[in-house]
Amino acid sequence: MRRREFISLLGGAAAAWPLMAGAQQADRVRRIGVLMGVANDTEGEARVAAFRQGLQHLGLVEGRNVLMEYRWGGGDPARLKIQAAEVAAMMPDVILAGGTAALVPMQQATRSIPIVFVGSADPVGRGFVASRPRPGGNMTGFTIFEVSLVGKMLEALKLIAPGTARTMLIYSPTNSNAADYWRSLDTVAPTFAVKPVAAPVRDADEIERACAALAGERNGGLVVPPDAITTARRELIIALAAQYRLPAVYPFRFFVTSGGLMSYGPDTRDPYRRAAGYVDRILKGEKPADLPVQAPTKYELAINLKTARALGLTVPDSLLARADEVIE
Repeated sequence: MRRREFISLLGGAAAAWPLMAGAQQADRVRRIGVLMGVANDTEGEARVAAFRQGLQHLGLVEGRNVLMEYRWGGGDPARLKIQAAEVAAMMPDVILAGGTAALVPMQQATRSIPIVFVGSADPVGRGFVASRPRPGGNMTGFTIFEVSLVGKMLEALKLIAPGTARTMLIYSPTNSNAADYWRSLDTVAPTFAVKPVAAPVRDADEIERACAALAGERNGGLVVPPDAITTARRELIIALAAQYRLPAVYPFRFFVTSGGLMSYGPDTRDPYRRAAGYVDRILKGEKPADLPVQAPTKYELAINLKTARALGLTVPDSLLARADEVIE
């Protein structure tokens, strides 16, 4: 498609694409739309940076032979729906959807533009792909979390806080994986003599009320699965856990570096580097329908000893030995 035709098609949306310097021909410039479900913060930027690094390794350099347009949803479903429509209207060659919160509206916005996603614990069950080996349709990608890990998170929480008898699962009700997270926790909780409590939250006020209610019970603890809203509000959740002296386990390492007690989950940036490979293959003519959905390859256990001491917890040597990172 020639530049003049492209601008005519996009109308006002075309102005969102940065102009390339020089007289480089349009058919040599590839366009990538990026819709991120998380906020444009340090962690969100790190994920996008990993994606750009992966592209550069393959010879795709932003500002030279690639144009990239970014949208950041910050966990807001209404905002993401609008942004997904904007990205689709730009008619990019391929779209990167970061997180399930971004993938849902992106799927609704286009069934023809190729989409590479990073996220979704159950892409088949959620109808994003027909199967993991043969996705079909216009999307494929990389899962960033497996539902069964919720049970592993509870196990780790009981090891570091064995007195925990009541565990609250905190998540957004708009999270398409929420029901699966709850079923996973509800199934394994009796094994650890724990009563599970569901806490769907939509904003900061509901997060504060949920944590305060849990603090009113004895021996409470938190399990925080991946979620755009809880990720965006992680500083608040970590502060409330400290205030109410609630042991908590989080899905990703960056919660722990921000002061959280512990995390167990996949590396959040590696799938974005790997996603660049799929984008490159699609730009070279392969179809998303033929590229298998891939699972995480790196899992990390991180523990914050300073937070543990503040909560009066002693981390067992067996857990420390398994940790990939221990923050003093």
